[in-house]
Amino acid sequence: MRSLFKRLKGESRGQAMVETALILPLLLEVVFNAINFGYFFLMALNITAAPHHGALYSILGGSTPIGVDYAAAGPKDTQDSVSYLTLSDLTGSVHNGANAAVQVCTVKSGTSGSGAALITVCSQYNSYTGPDLNTPDPDPEAPAFVLNRVDVSYTFTPLLDQRLFNLILLATPVCSGSGGGVTCTFHRQVSMRAM
Repeated sequence: MRSLFKRLKGESRGQAMVETALILPLLLEVVFNAINFGYFFLMALNITAAPHHGALYSILGGSTPIGVDYAAAGPKDTQDSVSYLTLSDLTGSVHNGANAAVQVCTVKSGTSGSGAALITVCSQYNSYTGPDLNTPDPDPEAPAFVLNRVDVSYTFTPLLDQRLFNLILLATPVCSGSGGGVTCTFHRQVSMRAM
């Protein structure tokens, strides 16, 4: 009996396979969470850039530094051109970006209120129902300046849509889980002053 115990104690065949089987699920969970977090970061970066470009165009219009009139490629009026540019920016960078909800508040669309309460009129595209619907802030120096604003609301699912692989994302306030899946909704808005 004692020699059998010594012989089994000295055997190490299969040890590496058992260790690999025990550590592999944890390793895969870490790798898949890292992949989803990278995708989340890529989406955040692209969704942050789109309203910035739209707001910049709402101020500059066809007087861009390089002289390109973005409206020539799309709709002819300014608010439609701003939404077109914003959605085109998203289309090239995120999946199904043309369906993102956009709200454009620009002086070219008109203004409401007077004096210190002067604000721009908003138009919604793709059924925008995000935060701050039709409520741009007045500029601190109104009526001399008015804020143009572009809002973008975009919902996406991570590459690996399982709760176990989205533990990092579920810790963020923009992602939520229902059933076994996860969805994330970004809302970004950029305001720029116009005279």
